[in-house]
Amino acid sequence: MRQKLLREGADELSYEIRGIVRKAEQLEKLGYSILWENIGDPIQKNRKLPGWIKDIISGLIHEDLTYSYSHSKGVLSTRQYLAEKCSALGGVQITADDITFFNGLGDAIGKIYQYLIPSSRVIGPSPAYSTHSSAEAAHANSHPITYKLDPENFWYPDTDDIYQKVKENPNIVGMIIINPDNPTGMVYPREILEKMVAIAKEFNLFIICDEIYMNLIYNNAESCTLAEIIGDVPGISLKGISKEFPWPGARCGWAEYYNREKDPEFAKMCQTIDNAKMIEVSSTKLPQLAIPRIMKDPRYESFIKETNQHVGQRSKYLSKVFSDVPYITFNDTNGAFYNTMIFKPGVLKPHQRLKIEDPRVETLIDQWFTSNGKVELDKRFVYYLLAAKQVCLVPISSFCSDLMGFRMTLLEEDEAIRDETYKRIKEGIIEYCES
Repeated sequence: MRQKLLREGADELSYEIRGIVRKAEQLEKLGYSILWENIGDPIQKNRKLPGWIKDIISGLIHEDLTYSYSHSKGVLSTRQYLAEKCSALGGVQITADDITFFNGLGDAIGKIYQYLIPSSRVIGPSPAYSTHSSAEAAHANSHPITYKLDPENFWYPDTDDIYQKVKENPNIVGMIIINPDNPTGMVYPREILEKMVAIAKEFNLFIICDEIYMNLIYNNAESCTLAEIIGDVPGISLKGISKEFPWPGARCGWAEYYNREKDPEFAKMCQTIDNAKMIEVSSTKLPQLAIPRIMKDPRYESFIKETNQHVGQRSKYLSKVFSDVPYITFNDTNGAFYNTMIFKPGVLKPHQRLKIEDPRVETLIDQWFTSNGKVELDKRFVYYLLAAKQVCLVPISSFCSDLMGFRMTLLEEDEAIRDETYKRIKEGIIEYCES
């Protein structure tokens, strides 16, 4: 082109969670079946919605209003229901006007950062969910600013470290919390959340709390929502139905604005996000209409409880399967449905590989390495596991982390497929590290 088209921040828009799919699809074209552990899609992992939820959704299809636009901020009755649900927790009080719907939380996250000035930075966790870290870094034309989650301390953040980083960098205007966390499966204890809110209050920051997994907590873990503890600090809670119902294909999420009136700059930011949504007219209406009908149903509470029991059982099974592998370390998962496993220091080396019998696959993996420039050691393992064992994982270095490891899921409903997946991963770790 006659001029450069992209600004520097475009380089930060990477998403290995889906990027590795392209490599797996190359193997599928060669006739291989892939065990998908790269993405948190319960439906893809044989989760079935109960009939009563499907009946509610199908009933809405016969209502004429389902086919019209909604209000630009979302269906009013649904926003009223969600606002009442939030306010009933006894913390911050909100109304329907404090809620805006988006076509999935990726849409919301993109709009939050789109209009921030590049010098305004939002500090987030590391390992980081890629959508947050990439969007923040892209808006700033720089690498993400992060606080570390400590694998030696249940993946909890070091709040003293957060305090120092915020104190030393006046460009930090906000803080990201993902609770329960993706990719680690850690659940933030209330006392840690309260310390993070206190830091935000002292330095006049806003908080973005991604709570998409808030109703997926198990193994007797305890936490609380941002609404319960935020006090008068400005904040945005991000919520949705993709993991909880689960209905990821609905692309339906919403933002709850807390304490907009407390800070004029934050109020303008929220209004700008709404204005950006207004240009699109509205978000998809069908899932919005379904939310109160499903959540008010007397069967919903037991449905969520049963879901958590099943995921909790799978988390304990995962810990049992991998507890005797000497090359990795990990914590039990207590929320969401992921586990992050870290290779012990010095275990990974550049020469390691897995045996590949098919020369076509050998050619492919050579291409993957030569076309990706520098390949981190954990990504090298993940590529070899995909090529040799046909299991698709995501390297932790792709989650804005200097740790070496991988993320796997707790989603597979079919026990035979789950057992085969874990068997291949475990064999792959041992064979690779001993090669």
